[in-house]
Amino acid sequence: MSSKTWVSDFVLLAAIWGSSFLFMRIAVVDFGPLPTAAVRVAIAAAFLLPLVLWRGHGAALTRNWRRVFLVGLFNSGIPFACFAFALLSITTGLSAILNATVPMFGAVVAWVWLKDRPTGSRVLGLLVGFAGVAMLAWDKATFKPDTSGLAPGWAVLACLFACLCYALSASYTKRYLTGLPPLVTAAGSQIGATLGLALPAAWLWPARLPGGSAWLALLAVGVLCTGIAYVLYFRLIATAGPARALAVTFVVPVFAVFYGLVFLGETVTLWMLLCAVVIICGTALSTGLLKIGR
Repeated sequence: MSSKTWVSDFVLLAAIWGSSFLFMRIAVVDFGPLPTAAVRVAIAAAFLLPLVLWRGHGAALTRNWRRVFLVGLFNSGIPFACFAFALLSITTGLSAILNATVPMFGAVVAWVWLKDRPTGSRVLGLLVGFAGVAMLAWDKATFKPDTSGLAPGWAVLACLFACLCYALSASYTKRYLTGLPPLVTAAGSQIGATLGLALPAAWLWPARLPGGSAWLALLAVGVLCTGIAYVLYFRLIATAGPARALAVTFVVPVFAVFYGLVFLGETVTLWMLLCAVVIICGTALSTGLLKIGR
């Protein structure tokens, strides 16, 4: 696949995932964290499985179901539950910013596990991108309980744990699932996540029936931000590598802040725009789009 093609997938995926925080914030108020994550992956699985069968990939899914289901638990089930919990006490923008630490975890995991030692330019890109994230997140999280009774600091830790899960699953996918059609990996992972979250979600299902806006938000996040997005994501891992695929999270906060401005009326300051520029520069370096000396 040409560089131009994977770059278009990269930008599109960032735009889609940037909206997922908005949709999950709407849904988690009515559903709660675990049911929100469970319904999200269940919708995605229901959307993707017919496509897998229609394309004739059912046999490939059956042969690789154990590994694909495991990826789903660490790449969807656990992280989605963690972010849904976090969104009860922190903003969508801050959660997206924390999500941008994924490439930092991913680079370390790929280095230790896959012996994929990053070049000097890519290391610098990771540092620059993380510096932009730190600039945005500085002094915005505290362990003092807020009006919801939850300490935002625990939400921050939940987001960082989710990012570690993303990094582990990306390297696992590269090592054990390379060559598998992205549609199979995407569908199988959502089925695995659904099975993993089914019992705890049923146990914690809300006593009050969620409203229509919450259901519509989960439908959007399940089909668009999970079903379609993970096809793009696993294709990006196959064509550009796990490090570049994970670097998409550097750009996600830019879109998340934009959506917050348009749909939630959140304020965007000059400082936030400056940090966004720093994050984009770090992304360009860490993915190899920009190299020192060129």
